[in-house]
Amino acid sequence: MDSNIYLLIITLLSIVIVILGVAWWKWHAFISLTVAGLFLAIMAGLSPEKIVTAYETGVGDVLGHLVGILALGTILGKLMSDSGAGMQISDYLVKVLGYKKLPWAMMLSGFIIGIPVFFEVGIVILLPLVISIHKTTKTNILLIAIPLLAGLSIVHGIVPPHPGAMTAIGIYEADLGKVLLYSLIIALPTAIIAGPMFGKFISKRVIPENPPNIIKVNNKTNGLPSVGISFLVIVLPVLLMLLSIITPYLGDIPDIIKNTLIFIGSPVIALLISCFAAFYLLGFKQGMTKNVIKDLVEECILPIGSIILIIGAGGGFKEILIETGVGNTIAQMTEQLSLSPLLLAFLVAGLIRVATGSATVALTTAAGIVSPIIQHMSGVNLELLVIATGAGSLMLSHVNDAGFWMVKEYLGLNVKETFKTWTVMETLLSFVAFAIAFIIDGII
Repeated sequence: MDSNIYLLIITLLSIVIVILGVAWWKWHAFISLTVAGLFLAIMAGLSPEKIVTAYETGVGDVLGHLVGILALGTILGKLMSDSGAGMQISDYLVKVLGYKKLPWAMMLSGFIIGIPVFFEVGIVILLPLVISIHKTTKTNILLIAIPLLAGLSIVHGIVPPHPGAMTAIGIYEADLGKVLLYSLIIALPTAIIAGPMFGKFISKRVIPENPPNIIKVNNKTNGLPSVGISFLVIVLPVLLMLLSIITPYLGDIPDIIKNTLIFIGSPVIALLISCFAAFYLLGFKQGMTKNVIKDLVEECILPIGSIILIIGAGGGFKEILIETGVGNTIAQMTEQLSLSPLLLAFLVAGLIRVATGSATVALTTAAGIVSPIIQHMSGVNLELLVIATGAGSLMLSHVNDAGFWMVKEYLGLNVKETFKTWTVMETLLSFVAFAIAFIIDGII
């Protein structure tokens, strides 16, 4: 059997193991992902040393970036919930917008907040708000969560300054300003279709079996914070993270100020500062004692242990997929096809995304593959090529993607429900964004 075909078959089998392990054999997702990764590594012929190294590297890479964000974001969300701040915001939104416009408000929130922050950061900041609104309105959580996730995900995939888009801009030597303009024009209608429109459709057909249980509403204060304070706490980390983006454009300022602003604007530090602000504004100021806040933090840290294990194992699985050469195999197979540069970039990124589970890996790898192919072509719109590659990197998120498990755990979904909602939403984002980019390319 051809080695490439064999590699694709065992990759497919490893993904089947993950699905069967969680859905049928009732294994914890951490066990399923670890077993599937080991199966793939052994069947692909990796040495024991490489298997261990790849797994540990993958776990370390994903958790090194996420563990602090997850912990601090969960603490912030718990304070928002137990102080009543989340309820204050949800009551205010319901009063001002009405029930029918909430999905649109959530989509715009995700879209705007998602531009300066990583997707994972946006989830841990905003999903507690979604849960609070869900508890207040008693509506299907998917009706408000899907629009939010669509807004966050599309800007993460195609809009600078996210790392995948910035890397692709560098590889293709595209114009940053034009990419930003095109991406915003394309991202908004894409988020509308995959967000409020799809959210309304799927919420009538999928009703989650389990309620979201990561953050429970349990007011522990003597009074409720004001609406202004509640909004301030939720936007504070976003405002702080904007510092790291705008600082390079501030011109000639002392290095110590520039470095300090960049440091404060890093996700972990921004969330840490926001947590201390919440301790005071939502805790002490509302009557919480030091012991109550300590117990609250410990109470909300324990449930994320499971999420951290799952995401870490997903990172290990992803690294084994990369180490076995699945991404390169797919890339070589597609490179031989005679396709439009935009379509080629879209397909290569999509296949690598399906294989590795990482949008950033898919985007940067596909850009590296497509770049030499277009060197001798004329008339290629490099800016739209960046967006087509980014659109492909969002395709078919499944069990090897950390985002899949984060959404599943936070929203209380099972694996089947996550496929029907999150995976379909991501694929809609991918194909709609590509279709709009392809149409624009044909017009200009």
